[in-house]
Amino acid sequence: MRLYNCVYTIRLMIEVKEIEKSYGSLQVLKKVSLSIENSKVVTIVGPSGAGKSTLLHIIGTLDKPDRGEVVIDGVNLNSLSDDKLAEFRNRHIGFVYQFHHLLPEFTALENVAMPALIAGKSRKEAFKRAQELLDFLKLADRVGHKPAQLSGGEQQRVSVARALMNNPELILADEPSGNLDTENARKLHDLFFVLRDTFKQTFLIVTHNEELAQLSDRKIVLQDGRVIDN
Repeated sequence: MRLYNCVYTIRLMIEVKEIEKSYGSLQVLKKVSLSIENSKVVTIVGPSGAGKSTLLHIIGTLDKPDRGEVVIDGVNLNSLSDDKLAEFRNRHIGFVYQFHHLLPEFTALENVAMPALIAGKSRKEAFKRAQELLDFLKLADRVGHKPAQLSGGEQQRVSVARALMNNPELILADEPSGNLDTENARKLHDLFFVLRDTFKQTFLIVTHNEELAQLSDRKIVLQDGRVIDN
C-alpha cells in the first residue's frame, strides 16, 4: 500500500476502564477510566510520579494492569496471550521515545524498516516504505547515516518514521520533545498535527511541555494516580 493511499475508519480508539496498578506497596494508578476517539492529538500531563508513563505503558501493552481493562479498536487486551499482545503491538501501535532508542549499528533506513521486518514483510517491501517515510519527513539525504551521524532532531524524526512504519492506528509518545531544543521541539510538535491530518492517526503523548499540551485536541491531567481533568 502506498504511503499516501492509506484508508482509515473513524471510530472509538481507546477505552480505559477502572485501571489500577501497584508496584509493591505503591499504588501508581487508581481506577483510571478514559475514552479517546480516533484522529486526535491527546496529551497526558501532571507532576512527576503521577502515573503518566505507567498509564501509557499499559495502553501500549508494555505492562499489564492489576485490575481493569484496556480496549483498543474493540479488542480487549486482557484477552490476548503474550504472543498475541506482541503481534497486536507491532501491527497497531507505534512508539516514540524521548531518547529515540535507535539501534546504533544500523542506518536510518534500516532502523525505520525494522518493525516491518519483524512483522514478516520482505526486505524489499520494508525498505521501500521506509524510504517513502524518510522522504516524507524530509530525511531523504540521511537514509544511509547511522544515529551517531544525525542531529537530535533528525534522530527523533527517524524514530517517528519507525513508529509509522506499519501504518499503526495509534502512536504513543513518552516525552518525545524532552531531549530537544526549543526549535526542534516546536518542529516535532507541528509534525504530530501534520501526521494526524494526513494519516488520521491518534497520538497519545506524555509531556511536560505546556506549549504542546495547550495545542493538543485534548489534555488529560493525572495527579496521584487519578484523572483530575480531561
